[in-house]
Amino acid sequence: QVQLVESGGGLVQAGGSLRLSCGASGDSFSRYGMGWFRQAPGKEREFVAAISGSEITLYGASVKGRFTISRDNAKKTVYLQMSSLKPEDTAVYYCAADLSYYGSRWSAYASWGQGTQVTVSA
Repeated sequence: QVQLVESGGGLVQAGGSLRLSCGASGDSFSRYGMGWFRQAPGKEREFVAAISGSEITLYGASVKGRFTISRDNAKKTVYLQMSSLKPEDTAVYYCAADLSYYGSRWSAYASWGQGTQVTVSA
């Protein structure tokens, strides 16, 4: 399994942008499916985006067209570029990885980061 560390969260005004990073340690990073999820207080974990080893991407309906997931295998890092942020995007954002899966089911991912807080003010 890989170890994951998210960074880049913070406070931003509505309409602004933020880029999250998720650094991985371990071997074979390029083979891992990677996902971003978020969880707001009192709400269930929500799928945000995922990217396969061959860079096929998937997005949750609430972020499609505003967020972009990408990866840099040489740096063992996956990114989430967030634009046109809304107050309802406020949540803890988690990075996830799995050798055999990429997609929207959080329970399918074997490795998780500790999360990074994103707060969008109105």
